[in-house]
Amino acid sequence: MTTTERDVAHGVLEALRDDPVIASVKDASALDEVLASDRGVVFVLYGSVLDIVEIVDRAKDAGKTVLVDVDLLDGFAARDVVVTWLAEHTRADGVLSTKSNLIRAAKRAGLVAVQRFFLVDSFSYHQLPRVVEQARPDAIEILPGCMPRVITWLRDDTTVPVIAGGLVCDKADVVAALGAGAVAVASSNRDVWGM
Repeated sequence: MTTTERDVAHGVLEALRDDPVIASVKDASALDEVLASDRGVVFVLYGSVLDIVEIVDRAKDAGKTVLVDVDLLDGFAARDVVVTWLAEHTRADGVLSTKSNLIRAAKRAGLVAVQRFFLVDSFSYHQLPRVVEQARPDAIEILPGCMPRVITWLRDDTTVPVIAGGLVCDKADVVAALGAGAVAVASSNRDVWGM
């Protein structure tokens, strides 16, 4: 990791420490609402080849740190070139993906890389440390994020910062996830954004 890559990743992690609630936006109306809010970090979970530049520009112009879920972009394939394109044609600070190849591509492109894991059973949990070691993301997001016990286990099993996402519905979920060791929580629930 170059000094610049470390600085970018460090800056995003510092932003999360200052404001540990991440606004996950799934449509234009959610983006409008979060741009008017105090939330500092935005996960963009929608968009296409036609509008992702504009979506990122709007969020950056509002002073937000922006990470784009490359797995959810319409019109793009799950190939490294998509991440390179985002780095060259948008002002995105980073990407989210479940795919290790896209996480590695983000690191090469100088973007912050957050790898998403859907933990549905013990098998998926036990695969996580191996995948993290291979992909070397800057942070991981576990879904669902309302599992404090699992967050505690992850803090013991990996040194990568953990973001709790998915089904984070209220203040109790936020407090429990942060108390278990998550560096931040990501939620599309607009009530959580207002905390």
